[in-house]
Amino acid sequence: MAFTFKNSKGTEYYLHLKKVQRASGKETELYYFARDLRKGQEVEEVPAGKKVVELASGLPVLKKI
Repeated sequence: MAFTFKNSKGTEYYLHLKKVQRASGKETELYYFARDLRKGQEVEEVPAGKKVVELASGLPVLKKI
């Protein structure tokens, strides 16, 4: 089951992870929230050292602790 976050407006978001290859050859992990569940990219829990905060627009984002 994917990690879900319900914002103050009542919209539910799911946490996803996408691995991206940079031009330097280094692989980077990009975490993002989406309203729909995307197979193969869902994340079960918030990564260590990060927490979920809600922007003024209601969009959830990950922030370093």
